[in-house]
Amino acid sequence: MRLKLIFPTEEFEEEWKSIIQEFEETQEKVKPFALKGPLDNYEKYLENACRYLKGENIPEGRVPAGVFFLIYEGEKRILGSIDIRYGLNDYLFTIGGNIGYSIRPSERKKGYATEMLRMGLDICREKCIKKVLITCNKSNIASAKVIIKNGGVFENEIPDGEEIVQRYWIEL
Repeated sequence: MRLKLIFPTEEFEEEWKSIIQEFEETQEKVKPFALKGPLDNYEKYLENACRYLKGENIPEGRVPAGVFFLIYEGEKRILGSIDIRYGLNDYLFTIGGNIGYSIRPSERKKGYATEMLRMGLDICREKCIKKVLITCNKSNIASAKVIIKNGGVFENEIPDGEEIVQRYWIEL
């Protein structure tokens, strides 16, 4: 079976609830933020995802973006999610980056994040993005390894409250 990234559709509502519940049960923050945002209603979540993808009626300070689910082709289990931001505002340039991603807790350490980021970078290439900024908390060594495996070059570290954020660039 082949891994693929898909844009959210109605048929993934129960899986969407399942992955969010798994993050909450492990007392982790739901990541990326675009996987859930402030919404508990899947229909509204889909509306938001479409608006961001089209860059229509998005709130000030936000940028057009696409959120995608990582699945095995032909299956409905969401293994992870990636948020690809097609531009950078001041906050994203400093702290957030072009891409945020996460694998559901029960599916980690299987190479999914590395493959999901690789596929996400292909989407960036299709959108003619030439250089991608990806950040991670310094304490998230696994994420740093995923970024580096995908060609990330460390630039610097920025304090962000209690955390230190590492910034990596990937030339496409």
